[in-house]
Amino acid sequence: MKAIRKFTVRAVLPEPLAALEELAGNLRWSWHEPTRELFAHIAPEIWREVGHDPIALLGEVEPARLSELAADGGYVDWVSHQRDELRAYLEQPRWYQSLDGTAPGTIAYFSPEFGIAAALPQYSGGLGILAGDHLKSASDLGVPLVGVGLFYRAGYFSQAISPDGWQLESYPVLDPDGLPLAILRRPDGSPVQVTLALPDDRTLHARVWQAAVGRVRLLLLDTDIPDNGDELRLVTDRLYGGGGEHRLLQELLLGVGGVRAVKAWAELAGASEPEVFHTNEGHAGFLGLERIADLIGDGLSFAEALEVVRAGTVFTTHTPVAAGIDRFEASLVERYFSADLLPGVAAADVLALGAETSADGAGVFNMAYMGLRLGRHANGVSKLHGEVSRAMFRDLWPGFDVEEVPITSITNGVHAPTWTDSALRSLARAQLGGSDTTAADWNSAQLGDDELWSVRNDMRRQLVLDARERTTKAWQKQNPGGIAPGWMGEILDPAVLTIGFARRVPTYKRLTLMLHDQERLRGLLLHPTRPVQIVIAGKSHPADDEGKRLIQQLVRFAAEPEVRERIVFLPDYDIAMAQLLYPGTDVWLNNPLRPLEACGTSGMKAALNGVLNLSILDGWWSEYFDGENGWAIPSADSAGDAAERDKLEAESLYDLIEHQIVPRFYERDHDGLPVRWLQSIRHTLATLSPELSADRMVREYVQRMYRPAGDAEALLSANHYEAARALAAWKARVVAAWPGVSVAHVESGGVTAVPQVGDELHLRAHVNLGSLVPDDVAVEVVYGRSHNGDDLREVEIRELEPSAEAAASEGKPVLFTGTVELARAGGFGYTVRVVPKNALLAGSAEMGLIAVAS
Repeated sequence: MKAIRKFTVRAVLPEPLAALEELAGNLRWSWHEPTRELFAHIAPEIWREVGHDPIALLGEVEPARLSELAADGGYVDWVSHQRDELRAYLEQPRWYQSLDGTAPGTIAYFSPEFGIAAALPQYSGGLGILAGDHLKSASDLGVPLVGVGLFYRAGYFSQAISPDGWQLESYPVLDPDGLPLAILRRPDGSPVQVTLALPDDRTLHARVWQAAVGRVRLLLLDTDIPDNGDELRLVTDRLYGGGGEHRLLQELLLGVGGVRAVKAWAELAGASEPEVFHTNEGHAGFLGLERIADLIGDGLSFAEALEVVRAGTVFTTHTPVAAGIDRFEASLVERYFSADLLPGVAAADVLALGAETSADGAGVFNMAYMGLRLGRHANGVSKLHGEVSRAMFRDLWPGFDVEEVPITSITNGVHAPTWTDSALRSLARAQLGGSDTTAADWNSAQLGDDELWSVRNDMRRQLVLDARERTTKAWQKQNPGGIAPGWMGEILDPAVLTIGFARRVPTYKRLTLMLHDQERLRGLLLHPTRPVQIVIAGKSHPADDEGKRLIQQLVRFAAEPEVRERIVFLPDYDIAMAQLLYPGTDVWLNNPLRPLEACGTSGMKAALNGVLNLSILDGWWSEYFDGENGWAIPSADSAGDAAERDKLEAESLYDLIEHQIVPRFYERDHDGLPVRWLQSIRHTLATLSPELSADRMVREYVQRMYRPAGDAEALLSANHYEAARALAAWKARVVAAWPGVSVAHVESGGVTAVPQVGDELHLRAHVNLGSLVPDDVAVEVVYGRSHNGDDLREVEIRELEPSAEAAASEGKPVLFTGTVELARAGGFGYTVRVVPKNALLAGSAEMGLIAVAS
């Protein structure tokens, strides 16, 4: 048979229902329940079959049904009301518009993937779902965000499981005309294209798709167009597909092409060009180089442009391990930047931004290092991950204590309207006065235990039915025409304690830790009166055979006749599955190797539905576990080897389930209610729902990152970049002079023979400044409790003052003096150091220059 060309034909709606097109075209429907109910009413069965996708629904429903609804005045009024409500949502001021003081007019948010709805499969896992939730909350809060990514024609991949348990990948080609996307066009109707000049006289062309995510515009670049040859058409073929040069081309397109697409969009939309650029992980880091090239074209030098770009760039790192960072051969990067890609930007300057500091990093270009060097504002995604990141990247700031490394943390959040089950929102609306579950008083006496438990049972039942259907369909796909075994209709039990585990499957997440003692696991699953059941899902990267082996081990265990109704692996984990899986569990399991989980947002989504977490104290759980909202699996960090660590932590996992979780779940009062369990549910909903919300996260980004970045960019850009030019010149002078900076010697006095609390330590530091002047530096005393030799705890820093004769001491050591009060008993230690000082610096560590007294 010849190859069949496929395309999507959109429905023609009767005029009274024309507003449905407008509603379907804005992805707000993916989290706005009234709009979803409006579409579900058209054809409930089709709505479910098409995965709650309005565009697919309108393409499948019979014209006669549309005509019937067009003649239904009540339904037409309903449609009109929802259209008007959407327009009001898009136009009326929200939280951001109420802020006092300055705030950026536009913020560009770059990410390699975006998980917004199952109908737009442009995500692989947590990073993309986080990006989608960031856009949704930005929309709800009125933050003027524009998202930038790539359109992958085959998305990530669809997962199936072979009869022997091996993961199989397929890549269904997506038709963008059947998705909630539209081409970005000029007023004359011609499509906007961005182009990148490549080596060997090649040119990469990309069109720009746009999606409306509430108030936020998402731009996705697509190379599968006739202007490209066959090879270049495949640049955006798959998410995280290929390697080496293919991956570099994707990241060049995302960064360089993405900035060009944003400029075109802003001009067409009448929006201001972004003042702030947020780089969500290092994949999009090349955006900074495109901005530098623009500024060089405006008359700045590379160093001057770098200051402006750094000031307005936010860089978020998501990886706690060096192996998770994109690294390219420096020679490959040099080849691309030696062409005409960015006129005015020298390849040597590019390579310096991505250069690694270690000896074994020679010849390597590190995308995270470039992101940190191009971003003045940097953060990890949980408090623990911030600590890990400061330690991991401390070599970029040599000589500074790890606590001073300028990487902060903003803990991730999840978008509550997307991830909170509609049944729980309805319960809050009916009993607590509003559907915002993050603001509800879950401890209110107005909500009865019986009502809360009934909803939790309904959500578990919903998961069980979905799991049975998915398992049956997966079997039928593997066995066309066959009749699925009867036991598949009996898997799981709506009344049994249900544990969930779903995420990507790299080895550090330890999918199979639960299998460590299979006999003990069987005992938990098959207990005659207090059984446990486990629902599992997850994808392994196509190139990760070890991850696939873990899936295979799990699937083979779950296929054993004895346990197959108590443990199930659901293939093809995606948003649609997750929205039933999280609410339907009672306990959410997470057992990574600590501290390799940067955040772990799946447990957050579960908690928003009243699910209790059972987790290693890693990622977000490390800061939010309080003893009542779940259980902490002890980490056996000091174990002799990996096998011993797995053994100890698996035994702790079994013990917690058997002796704490199972009894609390199954202990019932005379009304059959698990009162103690419900107490934990209420506590989880009351304390975690506001904290784990993406609204909280986005507010933090606005106040702690976007506004400071916007202010810094405006300051350095004013008066045709006057401050940026001055800062670049000053930095060049300080860097050149720094080899001559040192602490010659330090004199101390003032304390009694036996130092006591209240004594004052008088310091006189003689500092060689070389060609610098006292105003160029801060001479600081760093002091605190002495501990283990040179280590200090509870550190404080105080600046010493130059003496009156400092200005006249050219060529001689300059005297700086100051006093420290001994305010605490116990060990005391101090040192004196010199760091650059300028009001335009973000902090003393920014330049990575320090001179410490020997």
